[in-house]
Amino acid sequence: MSTIAIPTVVEKSIGNQTITLESGKLAFQAHGSVTIKCGDAVVLATAVMSDRPRGDVDFLPLTVEFEERLYAAGKIPGSFFRREGRPGESAILACRLTDRSIRPLFAKTLHNELQVILTVLSADKENPPEVLGMIGASAALSISHIPFDGPVGSCRVAYIEESQEYIIHPTYEQIKNSQLNMVVSSTRDAILMVEAGSDEVSEEIILEGIRRAQEANNITIDLIEELISKVGKPKVEAPSDTDAAKTMEDQIKGKLNGRLSEILEQNALKAERVEALESLEQSIAEELAEEYSSDQISGGFKNVLKEAVRHRILDEGIRPDGRATEEIRPITSEAGVLPRTHGSGLFTRGQTQVLSIATLGPMTMRQILDTVGPDDTNTKQYMHHYNFAPYSTGEARRVGSPGRREIGHGALAERALQSVLPSQEDFPYTIRVVSEVLSSNGSTSMGSVCGSTLALMDAGVPIKAPVSGIAMGLITDETGKYAVLSDIQGIEDFLGDMDFKVAGTSNGVNALQMDVKIQGLTADILREALEQARQGRLHILDKMNEVLSTHRSELSPYAPKMIRLQIPVEKIGAVIGPRGAVIRGIIEETGCSVDVSDDGGVTIGSSDQAMLNLAISKVEALTRELVVGDIITGKVGRTTDFGAFIELLPGKDGLLRNESMIEGETEVDIGQEITVMIREIDHLGRINLSRKALFGEEEPPTQRPQRPAYNDRGRPRSGGGGGGRGGFNNRDRSGGARDGGGQGRPGGGSQDRRFQGDSSQPPRND
Repeated sequence: MSTIAIPTVVEKSIGNQTITLESGKLAFQAHGSVTIKCGDAVVLATAVMSDRPRGDVDFLPLTVEFEERLYAAGKIPGSFFRREGRPGESAILACRLTDRSIRPLFAKTLHNELQVILTVLSADKENPPEVLGMIGASAALSISHIPFDGPVGSCRVAYIEESQEYIIHPTYEQIKNSQLNMVVSSTRDAILMVEAGSDEVSEEIILEGIRRAQEANNITIDLIEELISKVGKPKVEAPSDTDAAKTMEDQIKGKLNGRLSEILEQNALKAERVEALESLEQSIAEELAEEYSSDQISGGFKNVLKEAVRHRILDEGIRPDGRATEEIRPITSEAGVLPRTHGSGLFTRGQTQVLSIATLGPMTMRQILDTVGPDDTNTKQYMHHYNFAPYSTGEARRVGSPGRREIGHGALAERALQSVLPSQEDFPYTIRVVSEVLSSNGSTSMGSVCGSTLALMDAGVPIKAPVSGIAMGLITDETGKYAVLSDIQGIEDFLGDMDFKVAGTSNGVNALQMDVKIQGLTADILREALEQARQGRLHILDKMNEVLSTHRSELSPYAPKMIRLQIPVEKIGAVIGPRGAVIRGIIEETGCSVDVSDDGGVTIGSSDQAMLNLAISKVEALTRELVVGDIITGKVGRTTDFGAFIELLPGKDGLLRNESMIEGETEVDIGQEITVMIREIDHLGRINLSRKALFGEEEPPTQRPQRPAYNDRGRPRSGGGGGGRGGFNNRDRSGGARDGGGQGRPGGGSQDRRFQGDSSQPPRND
């Protein structure tokens, strides 16, 4: 007979938030299960490990899933089937944050299938759930029997430049107003993972943020250890390196006869080095075939190779390609390499080559996201996509949809450039940049930052400053000796202890991402890596500036021209019309994109200048205020015995009396276009028109003083209706006068911004 377990709850104040951990209530068959709560945000974290190791792998088969259930935010999915589909970009990035935080704390010999699932159960649209999931994963693993060398603490830290304030576990609103948004995971003594986006902040601000984050993480570790003391299970032992493995590696070393050193000393290109190493490995496998399988030899050979490469770097200061530790590979850059794209940039660093293409589109092309976050975080004006083709590494394999790695690299480059982009008001475009990796030998994500900067400037996007990126590496040994490497290549990433990517301008850091394969970094190593990265970043910027140092003065002739108008908020309905009929009619007639925002901003886009002007005139006609003396061409809507009603604007008519018509024009037909002058607008808003006034056959028009709409008792004044029909209709009319009339008159649709570029900038060379 089963008994109902009593949940165990622990909580602590961390920063300005209270973090609560609960175990024993939900998912009690999981090997580790923890519910974490902050405010009204709740995440369930579970961890499960298979009973037996996989025999077909020589790595940790760890998978992390982040499940954004839209019910958590009171939403129904927007998909056809009205259920959650494949994980979105935000969920994948959350998975990666957790994976990178916990993976270094497992033994390399652990080959059991391991799965961590994080499910967002409640979202309060104030507290981001990603870091809660990271803490929950650490707690679930720590209380389970799974051999996890934790716990690890995680937190988000924001920096407000105006108040010089660091905020631990900030809300969405605080993140929005910050200049630094950084996630840090750490043990008590060392940093494990850093992910940050910032607005050209200094390295000192980043280091101080990391220090404060680690202090907060130590409190989180205290909280998890309190939970462990109450419900923690005994850990099983992870497999250890056997004496047999050591013996095999010694045998491999004995068979090398200096051949490995000879290959490394050649400082060959990647393909040549890989071919030589594969040939050497195969030769040794054949020599030891009676004792070991090829898979066993492959694992042992990698360990021997790793030891040899690291020895050369630490003891001799020589890297696999012969460079010094701070030396950057040769760089070449080009802009405008593709003739019909809106902007393109080609960046080559050593054997890493990235082609980035920028495309500009109307605001209606903004990406809409199905997430549990606040509504103002569910759209993207700027998108960066990263593609990694098999040929970039000389391989032939299946080409599919982007994986988690591609999505993560694209998001990092997107974050690096986000802060230098112009505002929507100054540059009313949706921007998409695609980075095609053409050749890969390390640091392709940072290559995409450099290529994308060139592409954006080539497209004429007025970015604040060029952005470059560099990937840093680290080699350590058991004695504490280490070497920080600038601009790492593939083999240094594979065999090294750190992958530290830093992107920014000459003024400061815009994005960084750090992953370690050892159990953390000291503050001194991190400080040295940041400074070395700064020097490398400036060197790369100098090389890029030789090609293009600022944005072009003109947009590509193939890019749509975008115009932003500002109309009164009360006129939005007139532009949209009933059920969108008016705005739909403008789009269909002109072929332009028309986007209306809640603040009265109207963005119109087209590659056809004539159609763009037509759409502008229609919007301005819909929103202008009619005044006495205006000359307008309208259409006859209906006729009477005493005159004709002329539609001046959609929903706005005026009366042209028979006596105000020119002799010989007393008969007009419904639908006929006719140019008139507004002669009078009475106190009820009724409009009287004149043809004679156009030709000076009547006295100049006068404006009657309008009485207030309410009498002295606060009651509406009675009176008949006017010429205006009110409401909206589905007919599109071209505003403004024909025959040259009506120019320069006041109107309600003011054209407050028209992006024309900066003539002081270098011209486009198309």
